[in-house]
Amino acid sequence: MSGMMSFLSANWYLVLIAVVIAYLLGSVNTAVIVTKIFTKGKEDIREMGSGNAGFTNVLRSVGKVPAILTIVCDLLKSVIAVACGGWLFSIAAGSSENAVAVIRIGMYICGFFCILGHSFPVYFHFKGGKGIVTAAGMMLVADWRVFLLILGTFLLVFIISRIISLASIICACMFPVYTFVLTFFFDLPNGYPWLYVPLCTLAALGICVFVVIKHSSNIGRLIRGEEKKITAKK
Repeated sequence: MSGMMSFLSANWYLVLIAVVIAYLLGSVNTAVIVTKIFTKGKEDIREMGSGNAGFTNVLRSVGKVPAILTIVCDLLKSVIAVACGGWLFSIAAGSSENAVAVIRIGMYICGFFCILGHSFPVYFHFKGGKGIVTAAGMMLVADWRVFLLILGTFLLVFIISRIISLASIICACMFPVYTFVLTFFFDLPNGYPWLYVPLCTLAALGICVFVVIKHSSNIGRLIRGEEKKITAKK
C-alpha cells in the first residue's frame, strides 16, 4: 500500500498529464462529428432523436454506416487514451514490484477521464454521450477478461430484450462485480498488492455509477415500459 501511494504522490504530474490527455481524447465526440459530415453540417445529433450524442441515437437518426463509424472511433479513442495512460504510468513505475498494478490502476484512471470527456466534451459545449462504447474500450485495454465478460453479458441481454439501454445499464452494474471477482480471486493470489483490488473495484464502481446516472431517463422509460427496441434509420 505504501509503495503504491508513494508512487501516486511522487508522480502527481504524470497522473495529471495522463488524465488531461485522456479527457481531451474523450472530448472528441465522434457522434457529433460523423453526423455533421453525413448531413453536410446541417444537423447536430444532440438535436435529433433522443438528443444523446452516442452510437444508438446515430443508428436511429442518421443510419447504419455513420453508427458503425461512431462505435469504431469511440472505441479507438478510448483504447488510445488508456494505452497512453498505461505507458506514462509504466515509465514512472519502472521495474518496481508494484509496476503491473500501478499501470493497471493508471489505465482505470485514464479510462474514467476519457469517459468523462466523452460525456462532457470541452470541444462541444460539454454536451456529449453516455460513455458505453468508451467504457468498453477502456475495459479492452485495462482488463480483457472483464471486457469479454461484459461483452457476453451485453449480447445476452440485448438478444433477449433488443433494448440497448437495458443491456448497457446491466453491464455497468456488473462491471465492478466482475472486476472485484477477477482481481480478488485471480490477481491477488499472484502477488498483486492488496490495495490493487479495492482501487480497481472502486474505479469500476465509479464508472458504473456515472453510467447509470447518465441513463436515468432511460431507466424511467424502462420502468414505464416506454423504452424503444433498437431500430435503424434506413
